[in-house]
Amino acid sequence: MDRLPDQLKPGLRLVFVGTAASARSAATGHYYAHPGNRFWPTLFAVGLTPRLYRPHEFPALLSLGIGFTDLCKQGAGMDHVALKAGVDVAGFAAKIRRHRPRTIAFTSKKAASLFYRKPTGAIALGRQSEQDDFPTAFVLASPSGAASGAWTLQPWQDLAEHVASG
Repeated sequence: MDRLPDQLKPGLRLVFVGTAASARSAATGHYYAHPGNRFWPTLFAVGLTPRLYRPHEFPALLSLGIGFTDLCKQGAGMDHVALKAGVDVAGFAAKIRRHRPRTIAFTSKKAASLFYRKPTGAIALGRQSEQDDFPTAFVLASPSGAASGAWTLQPWQDLAEHVASG
């Protein structure tokens, strides 16, 4: 059973890709639900949403052209626990190719490292090199409170500028 339902449909302008649901998100059924998570305030601050949304409102972002998924759909909690449930990179890539969003954004270096099959330290924040038959991809600083030491708003701003231009 998926911890959080995918929020995908064809032609979205942006899909956020997490590693796995946090324990709080799995318990509530809402993406980025922990009160210390910067996700929702950041979306508003960089102009990706017209107002500050709350975690329980995540389905409403489909109407703004924004979707959600995770690489690990069965696990929950901190990465070292959640990822024991397995990561389905091929399934994720197939979903993205089927729905064809214009842009995807990994919400952590860890999520991107799983997709690109590279060590986390080898992943740079920001726009990634283009891949054939795949949308433009960005890697964002994790909005999780647990990752606050590595927080930077710049890649989120760059993403918002890219989405607005396209």
